[in-house]
Amino acid sequence: MDRPVFIKNASQLVTLAGNIKSPRIKAEMSDLQIIDNGGVWLEEGIVQAVGKTSDLHEEYTDRLSQADIIDASGLLVTPGLVDPHTHLVFAGSRETEFNQRLEGATYMDIMNHGGGIYATTEAVKQASHSQLFQESWERLNGFLLQGVTTVEAKSGYGLDWNTERKQLEVAKELHEKHPVDVVSTFMGAHAVPSHFKENPEGFVELIIKEMIPAVAQSKLAEFNDVFCEKGVFTPEQAKKILEAGKKHGLQAKIHADEIEPYEGAELASEIGAISADHLLEASHDGMKKMAAAGVVAVLLPGTAYFLMKRFADARKMINLGVPVALSTDCNPGSSPSVSLPFMMNLACMNMGMSPAEVITAATINAAHAIDRAKEIGSIEVGKKADITIFDVNHFAKLQYFYGVNHTHIVIKKGRIVVRGGKLVE
Repeated sequence: MDRPVFIKNASQLVTLAGNIKSPRIKAEMSDLQIIDNGGVWLEEGIVQAVGKTSDLHEEYTDRLSQADIIDASGLLVTPGLVDPHTHLVFAGSRETEFNQRLEGATYMDIMNHGGGIYATTEAVKQASHSQLFQESWERLNGFLLQGVTTVEAKSGYGLDWNTERKQLEVAKELHEKHPVDVVSTFMGAHAVPSHFKENPEGFVELIIKEMIPAVAQSKLAEFNDVFCEKGVFTPEQAKKILEAGKKHGLQAKIHADEIEPYEGAELASEIGAISADHLLEASHDGMKKMAAAGVVAVLLPGTAYFLMKRFADARKMINLGVPVALSTDCNPGSSPSVSLPFMMNLACMNMGMSPAEVITAATINAAHAIDRAKEIGSIEVGKKADITIFDVNHFAKLQYFYGVNHTHIVIKKGRIVVRGGKLVE
């Protein structure tokens, strides 16, 4: 049995304690529930006590000799970061497309000429399970070293059931073997395969009648996502796919309004999606409907940055009452990054968010976006002992000193898995 862990003397202990029934909105996103000189007692993978160091020291005096003690003097302690939108399991890279975009090609231009999603789909089809597992394992290590303890992972680089299943099986094995928790999403509707270009409705029917039932039967995913975008899947097609997923117990997510306004935010609200993601071009009416429906906006600043697009209007969304979360959108084409802290900085610099709001967006609101807020996203008694300790003494310094990995210690389910910025074997 692992020894208890006692974190003491934290310069700032960001707990985000409070209501976990719904994601934080408006001013709630700035309320981090900070305890100065804070302490946390972790045991059996669960948070057992949270408070002032002096109070916990007194409460656990008789057991201090049994615990691993972490002196967090001068350090920032937060919940483990949560990344609610990644395309974790893939093979290869697409660096040639980077130069094409610098020369003026758009994301859709590249995709329509056989690159983009289609290029990665071919690489994933050719890759073995073991190759996909190893490459994705290394990416998960990268996430962990950036303070991330839970990620969502989508399929979508198969566009046929055998390859989609391979991605989902790799994600499941990663979840079972890697310290980082992996939450799986089926995204067979990531693009229309070239051999269905003249019959996209046929591919929609294939997803609905064959792939979704197979996902549900195999229990390889709990969410169903679709790329609702002009030239990919229409709102009508997306609705059919997401409603079919709901009938089979898969919660709905949607890639919405990324390239141009396309009623994705409105659709997410109509069908009760747990999240709508991207939203660079979401309409004002769509944002209002998302706020009314409580749909989490998962914003992906790294994608806007890498594609040289305008950023999603997070400030407007927050002011309207939309709960906002942040993610890397880690993928080989539009955001090849595992640095959630960098995305938090981009959100401050380009999306009108404050340092406090981005912490909320990368912890408790991100947990809500993957239906995990009862377990992770805040430091509260009874929750998983997922904690990140940063080598700064104030939460604002995470974004002030940008481009630096401040992760010092990461604790996953009560075990120290990163120490001194290095993986613990």
